[in-house]
Amino acid sequence: MLIATGALDPTISIARAHELRVSQLSTVSPASSGISPSTHLSCLHMKPLFILILFFSLSAPFAAHADCISEACVDVFTDNNQIIITAKKGDGGAVAKKRTVVAPTPKPTLWFPPKPNAVPTVKRTYKPRVRAQKVVTTSVNLSDRLIKMVPTATIAYQPEFEPLVHVPVIFWCDLPTLFQSRVDIIGEVIDVALRPGFVWQWGDGEVFQTNEPGAPYPNQKVTHTYKRPGTYTITLIATWNGNFKHNGATRAITGTIKIPSFAVITVVSANSTFTK
Repeated sequence: MLIATGALDPTISIARAHELRVSQLSTVSPASSGISPSTHLSCLHMKPLFILILFFSLSAPFAAHADCISEACVDVFTDNNQIIITAKKGDGGAVAKKRTVVAPTPKPTLWFPPKPNAVPTVKRTYKPRVRAQKVVTTSVNLSDRLIKMVPTATIAYQPEFEPLVHVPVIFWCDLPTLFQSRVDIIGEVIDVALRPGFVWQWGDGEVFQTNEPGAPYPNQKVTHTYKRPGTYTITLIATWNGNFKHNGATRAITGTIKIPSFAVITVVSANSTFTK
């Protein structure tokens, strides 16, 4: 009905037709359209909610990109049993160029002498071209990547020569209980701190887990008693976890570092001595 009226009466503008259409839609009641009141209300509220969700989803990437421009983006993670430290500041090295203003080139003009029979000559006049100097501004773009290694363990035990069965053997390693490192990358100071955990595999099927690296006698925090003589391969797995601090904020380092160490021990039986 609206289309027919608009076709017959050209005085009705397109904007007026749109207003009539909107008024017709807004006057439709939920009861007459067969829609329940709750569904009708939910449909009315869905549109502004959808607009808000779309706005925040589109603005989030730009905000993250702007953070790396005003402040450095720093991250510390582990890869292949190494500590990887990355830092970036800038917008990726974009170059902003100012538009070059070039004066238009004048068209050549023709000049004819007063004599009618003379051959006309072409007189071309040119004005010097004016070119504005290009102004190129390069934005700051800094990025770097550092690799740090954690110390490896050396296994030691007492007694050093042919320990006996049924006698506790003392074990330890030379790893520190805290590994700290301060790095300076693209002018940003980052403090890294990691602590190890230890898993001892004695070679006879038994496993011992602790946060202590052990120590020589008289310290006996890490000991093991072998029940049978033989040669055993000892495996120590050091697992490193930690965090890093940048600009007063502390964040966890993504990933863990697991470095195994090995040692071989030979356990013997005690010699029997007969006395009278």
